[in-house]
Amino acid sequence: MARYTGPKSKISRRFGEPIMGPSKALNKKNYPPGVHGRGRRSKKSEYALQLMEKQKVKYIYGILERQFRNLFHRAAIKDGITGENMLKYCEARLDNTVYRLGIAPTRRAARQLVSHKHILVDGEVVNIPSYSLRPGQVISVREKSKSLEAVTESLVSHSSKRYTWLEWQGPDMVGKFVTYPERDQIPENINEQLIVELYSK
Repeated sequence: MARYTGPKSKISRRFGEPIMGPSKALNKKNYPPGVHGRGRRSKKSEYALQLMEKQKVKYIYGILERQFRNLFHRAAIKDGITGENMLKYCEARLDNTVYRLGIAPTRRAARQLVSHKHILVDGEVVNIPSYSLRPGQVISVREKSKSLEAVTESLVSHSSKRYTWLEWQGPDMVGKFVTYPERDQIPENINEQLIVELYSK
């Protein structure tokens, strides 16, 4: 199954941001990983910046190259701004929505919950993390999975984080993907225009 399984703190240090969750290594070593991490030149070419931005989005949402290329193509042929469409499709992924609803503490954990058939979409089990949700679809935790310690602990710790494009009914563990989010509602630090420029070459 397509996913990144390497060290998370290295990725965070490479980009200088906790893109794969909070990392103590980022506080201790605020320079890129590797033997030349400290002495690496800071000025990067235009292409390097564009490529890094694409890699950052892929790591944040857990998407590999072919999936990402297909997703970008969908965004490019849809009406509207290509970069914003791309981020909307990333946010509409089932694993990302499970994470945003607070059912899982990280996107990796959300991916595992989906893969292990703990999540329902419109009452049916869906075990494909990349499943693209449509506005109005209902996401819920399977009845026999509601007592899972990982789920209950995550819901308690994420109770204060809510997003305007999602609805959540805590007691029933049922959420709704109301609409695609607007760009200013997505909190991730992403310059999507660099990715559009990369693919337009």
